[in-house]
Amino acid sequence: MTKPQLTLYLAAPRGFCAGVVRAIKVVEMAIGKWGAPVYVRHEIVHNKYVVDGLRDKGAVFVEELDDCPDDRPVIFSAHGVPKSVPNAAQNRNMIYVDATCPLVSKVHIEAERHSENGLQMVMIGHTGHPETVGTMGQLPEGEVVLIETAEDVATLDVRDPDKLAYITQTTLSIDDTAGIVEALLARFPSIVGPHKEDICYATTNRQEAIKEIAPKSDAILVIGAPNSSNSKRLVEVGAAAGCAYSQLVQRSADIDWRALEGIKTLGLSAGASAPEVLVDEVIDAFHTRYDVTVEYVETAQENIEFKVPRILREPV
Repeated sequence: MTKPQLTLYLAAPRGFCAGVVRAIKVVEMAIGKWGAPVYVRHEIVHNKYVVDGLRDKGAVFVEELDDCPDDRPVIFSAHGVPKSVPNAAQNRNMIYVDATCPLVSKVHIEAERHSENGLQMVMIGHTGHPETVGTMGQLPEGEVVLIETAEDVATLDVRDPDKLAYITQTTLSIDDTAGIVEALLARFPSIVGPHKEDICYATTNRQEAIKEIAPKSDAILVIGAPNSSNSKRLVEVGAAAGCAYSQLVQRSADIDWRALEGIKTLGLSAGASAPEVLVDEVIDAFHTRYDVTVEYVETAQENIEFKVPRILREPV
């Protein structure tokens, strides 16, 4: 039987960003340096395939520092942690490695600088997301107020409307965030913004690529975890950019083939914590059902690399 024709638009950039590559390398190098087990507070990145692979190598994933023994190294995830966490590790004389993405650390430094200048922080982010919790935890209680939507701005209760700055989670929708910033500026004209955009280059680039392929795709699939903020934003951006069916899948087994019946074009991307092996797996799954022509849609090139923390480069 003849397979139906399918044009698959493969987004580039997609998948791993420099912060994720660094975080995974941190865990692997820590196991190499100190042996197994090495403890990791929270998922190092939000991807089950990656986490399971590191667990097989000797990583033990826990939610809190209290779940770690004093005598084994602990790694803090790429999303960042409140200041209280490394302080507690120091008090227990633990070996710890901070795998926080440098672009998240940049936001932490920014928040501290504004606070030193007497400004209260407004953070645009998602309640309960590890990055939001970590960033808000850089400053004392009450110094950072969180908003999620433009509607939240109207009810925002601040200490002094003339002494405010805003920061954002690094993995938000660019367009949604622009609307929230507009609302903030309308209500608080003197609010101070970031010197350079907080939303990271990888989030921006992946969203731009999705915008490029969405109008010509009958369906879009984004490979990523359900708890991955940047992956979920890609799905939303795809829908907003004109694709009627935009869905998140963790891997090929999650594809709803019935929903894709009759499609002639498919857009495919992957969130910043999804490995390329899962992209290949999904493409192979389409090859078994369709006569696939892959078209690469590249909107930017990435060549950023982050060094691992010094503690891992030093001899034992």
